[in-house]
Amino acid sequence: MIKKILVANRGEIAVRIMRSCREMGIRSVAVFSEADRTSMHVRYADEAYCIGASPSNESYLKIDAILKVAKETKADAIHPGYGFLSENADFAREVLGMGIIFIGPGPQAILDMGDKVTARKLMQRSGVPVVPGTEKPLSKTKDLTSVAKEIGYPIMIKASAGGGGKGMRLVTDESQLQSSFDMAQSEALSSFGNDTVYIEKYIESPHHIEFQILADQYGNTIHLFERECSVQRRHQKVVEETPSPHMTPELRLKMGQYAIKAAQSVNYVGAGTIEFLVDDKHNFYFLEMNTRLQVEHPITERVTGIDIVKEQIRIADGNPLSYTQDQVLMHGHAIECRIYAEDPKNNFMPNPGVIKHITEPLGLGVRTDGYVYKGYEIPIFYDPMISKLIIWAKTRNEAIDRMKRALYEYKITGVKTSIPFLEKIMETPDFRNGTYDTHFIEKNKPYLHIEEPCDYESQDIAMFVAYLDFMKKQEYKVRDNVTNKPSPWKEFGKKRNMLRF
Repeated sequence: MIKKILVANRGEIAVRIMRSCREMGIRSVAVFSEADRTSMHVRYADEAYCIGASPSNESYLKIDAILKVAKETKADAIHPGYGFLSENADFAREVLGMGIIFIGPGPQAILDMGDKVTARKLMQRSGVPVVPGTEKPLSKTKDLTSVAKEIGYPIMIKASAGGGGKGMRLVTDESQLQSSFDMAQSEALSSFGNDTVYIEKYIESPHHIEFQILADQYGNTIHLFERECSVQRRHQKVVEETPSPHMTPELRLKMGQYAIKAAQSVNYVGAGTIEFLVDDKHNFYFLEMNTRLQVEHPITERVTGIDIVKEQIRIADGNPLSYTQDQVLMHGHAIECRIYAEDPKNNFMPNPGVIKHITEPLGLGVRTDGYVYKGYEIPIFYDPMISKLIIWAKTRNEAIDRMKRALYEYKITGVKTSIPFLEKIMETPDFRNGTYDTHFIEKNKPYLHIEEPCDYESQDIAMFVAYLDFMKKQEYKVRDNVTNKPSPWKEFGKKRNMLRF
């Protein structure tokens, strides 16, 4: 029975996992880098150990250092969270080799689904629809032109070992082909240590829809419905919601069945996500599988009432699923906004620094998964996400209005954040109407970046503050003038000292 879990991660997700551990009566062990010595997950855990310097390759990616702590603390299991080592098959293998439980799928499933070309082949054999593309990885430029012509433009060049939009290029005609191929290979090599890429047909105006699945060691697999993840910037998700406004009951049933089929094709165990591209005619295609917990898992928890982290732990501990498919129901609507320390007005550049003040929103249907606090310095070494704001309401329109209210209440000073940009998204007609796809931000760029004219009330407040600042400066000038006048006592003292000598 699992009694102690080492969380091999940091920040928001580490705290979130530890909260479930505490509710289950399981002790938690935190690992941290020098930069994270004062991080919330270090304070929250039952035990905490430094594993290296600030850069992730000297700390959170050091398998030996993490396993050493796990052995010394006698941890029963390791939870990798997401990012870092969560989809590293070698890490999972070494954890299991030490007799420690890995809270996630087996190494082979991670390998099979982590390589995009292998995953496509497996899905094709299982009858799961895939986007038309190459069946073999392309590591050379030979036959590149003929392959692209055969598939038909526009095409996407993707890193076989990739994710998060890295090693990915859209090619609309032959003139862009060679340069895009070279750039995708170079980025894939620097990001993943593997320059292998493949080509697939580009689906125009697609919806990015994913299904959360859970599977136990006894062959039971269920899905927890879908999440709409089409609001993206640079292929990174910004806002997610469930249920998807693009979905129909018939499509949901069909895609859910294929999601289960995809997971079972690799004997998957644990929590995972099957991602699809869906066109306007409701044709859908397998995109990839994430063999880990997803950033956006809280909205699924909110509409189903299922704690996915607890289910991960129970499954890893050898228990069967707590639910059957007919017991999983959806209630209401949930939206998640990712709050980043970045400057929307400066091409979303990361904006690390010290949090001078933070007020998180409260009220019915509001959940904040974060890790920062007043006085905490967001380090430059990691992803700049501050928190995830999760909203639930009975209807989609009510959820959007509640999200707008919560974003208005979310106050952070000391660093610039993406909150103003997210407020704009909530007000955009395409989002409110649910008529958006993965090109949403690009299509609505002029609206999303409009500078609002200052209202009269704000102008009055600004003038009043400026007046107070002016009066304060005048007061200092008067005080300085009085202070700088020569003191008669000092002059008397100087003369007396001169007489002595």
